[in-house]
Amino acid sequence: MWQSMFVVQIPILEKILRTVLVYATIVLLFRLTGKRDLAVLNTFDFVVIFLLSNIVQNAIIGSDNSFLGGVIGAVTLVGVNDLVNRLLAASERATRMLEGTPTTLIENGQFVQRALRRLSLRPEEIEHAVRVQNGDDVTEVDTGLMEPTGQLVLTLKPGDQSADKDDITRLNARLDAIDAALAVLTAAR
Repeated sequence: MWQSMFVVQIPILEKILRTVLVYATIVLLFRLTGKRDLAVLNTFDFVVIFLLSNIVQNAIIGSDNSFLGGVIGAVTLVGVNDLVNRLLAASERATRMLEGTPTTLIENGQFVQRALRRLSLRPEEIEHAVRVQNGDDVTEVDTGLMEPTGQLVLTLKPGDQSADKDDITRLNARLDAIDAALAVLTAAR
């Protein structure tokens, strides 16, 4: 029993190569299917993710059911992922190639239908994201970008943006001027 747990049943190099190939294949599949998978996971997306791990399990472990074989696969998977993350942090070009670039979904309060179709997004999903980010309606949005990470980044039209510190300072200055003018009028009476 103990011996079968620690004896790798396929060559270690094959185990490492299998893991790297499966990792690269899954990254490629997610890259080809686009940002939507990360942006809005629906029930069907969850089913695919849960089943995907089971489907590729044999491709990674082969006929090896040993503990040590599993450890080699896990270490390889975590190591490759760490290397990819370091590459992405160091190289803009690698980031563009592996993650993509932002996609404009909203321009001047209107949906970009072609982009929605390409990412398999429904307008209702984007409207929901606008409301989650404290917008009332898509017509308030100047631009809406879907980042490569799947996050929707909105820029509201100037008239629909919240007040900032400079706006408050200007308003306070105007109120002070009004108060001063009222004080002069009241003193003149």
